[in-house]
Amino acid sequence: FIVVAAFQKRYIKIQKMSDTKNETSKEDREKEQAGFKATCDKWVESGLRRDVTVQFLLERLVNLGCKPPKGFIKCVDCGDRMAGGGFGMVEEISIEKGTTTGAEDAAAKLRRDATPQCQRTTKDLQDQLQAQKDGKAQLKLLPEIFLCQQHLRNETHAHQSMVHELIHAIDMCRTKMDPLNNCVHMACTEIRAENLSGECEWTRELGSGRLKSFAKHGQECVKRRAALSLKANPNCSEKANDYVEAAFERCYRDTFPFDRHPNLR
Repeated sequence: FIVVAAFQKRYIKIQKMSDTKNETSKEDREKEQAGFKATCDKWVESGLRRDVTVQFLLERLVNLGCKPPKGFIKCVDCGDRMAGGGFGMVEEISIEKGTTTGAEDAAAKLRRDATPQCQRTTKDLQDQLQAQKDGKAQLKLLPEIFLCQQHLRNETHAHQSMVHELIHAIDMCRTKMDPLNNCVHMACTEIRAENLSGECEWTRELGSGRLKSFAKHGQECVKRRAALSLKANPNCSEKANDYVEAAFERCYRDTFPFDRHPNLR
């Protein structure tokens, strides 16, 4: 009994130490994320105030009849998702058919609300797409730009990410695009966003060790990055490179709403 009691006391002590450590770790992470968010918010504000490309794209959105809603660009905690940002929130609308149970509505709500959009996994999107395929839900891409606050390297990266996502917003505004279900549509807007945002500049590729040749390095970068985006969509992942190739020639040349490529001086 004495040995057991001593063991129990030691176990309780270790458990308390573990709980205290977890609480401290959570507090440290929240403090760290607050710092990332403050910096990201500052970079978003500077982009809105001083970056002429960001300002131009927002102006064109308004002129096209798609005035961005309040809080259109947000800085968020993206967890382990390694990305600069993203466009669109996938809204899942439950469809009641016959004797549909409340459990199906609850499942849809869980998929929609449980995890922030930027932290949703490929499995989460697969579940939503399957619900749509089974006739239990309709999916709608709502306009929203989020920046992954802990993965932004600097102010330039933040502004390039804003331009990238605003190109998607332009494309969604001017066309009847369905990037969730039409993989060529998704390939086209990804090609345009990678090309026009400056994310494939040779200096950036050189810094990341991916610049193998100056000849056509921009095209190779755009194709590589666009394919990575398509691979995150379960509808497009198996033939991502084929979809990129199918859309590349036309969409790489398309510089709308710019008269020419914005990085050409």
